[in-house]
Amino acid sequence: MTDYEHILVETEPDTVRITMNRAARRNSLSEDHLAELLDAVVAAGASEATGIVLAGAGPVFSAGHDFGDVAARDYLGVRELLALCTELMHTIQSVPQVVIARVHGLATAAGCQLVASCDLAVAAESAGFALPGGKGGWFCHTPAVPVARSIGRKRLMEMVLTGDTVPASVALEWGLVNQVVPDAELDPAVDALLARATRGSRAAKALGKQTIYAQLDRPEADAYAIALEVMAAASQTPGAREGMAAFLEKRKPEWPD
Repeated sequence: MTDYEHILVETEPDTVRITMNRAARRNSLSEDHLAELLDAVVAAGASEATGIVLAGAGPVFSAGHDFGDVAARDYLGVRELLALCTELMHTIQSVPQVVIARVHGLATAAGCQLVASCDLAVAAESAGFALPGGKGGWFCHTPAVPVARSIGRKRLMEMVLTGDTVPASVALEWGLVNQVVPDAELDPAVDALLARATRGSRAAKALGKQTIYAQLDRPEADAYAIALEVMAAASQTPGAREGMAAFLEKRKPEWPD
């Protein structure tokens, strides 16, 4: 197993748990931290696991980019850092596993971006979400991209222009997270949602996730064109054939993957 400086990785038979472990820096995302997260997600994506849990150690989920790292860079250096962060977000959505964010404390700026980029998110009642650049000097341009796709324009504009912290209950209402639970129930709630979200054929789930992201923000006609072709082809896969046969024969399916 790879030894990491800034993250912890726990591998179970079906789940890989990746925990940001820079509590003293509020799990801020330096270049090294981002690179380790990317490496761990890629490795988990190539594993036999069906789910990935992304969490943070200490009192904060993630405070976003590490300003100490950013301030030391010129334009090209900052651009490279943001490109690495963007690659991590894309990778979270492209791996075949279901990726769920376990959110406690604050998730701000690129930390909020991480939550929005995950397939699912469960938040503790103590969690808060913010894109605070709007009340500072460096606007949250890239963090706003996945957040906009989760909560819509007007709510996004409120977050980015005010920089206010949105409590977990509002984040749930807005669609940034799937569930809000008491802090003591966070881990059981994450595990329960992940168990439900990873049922069925692993191959079918992976193709489904990747196709959803491919069509999600396209015009309806283009989205249908993509989904139609993928769904027709998927009907011929072993998983689809077994699922239909089990339904018709009134038995429990035996997934080939």
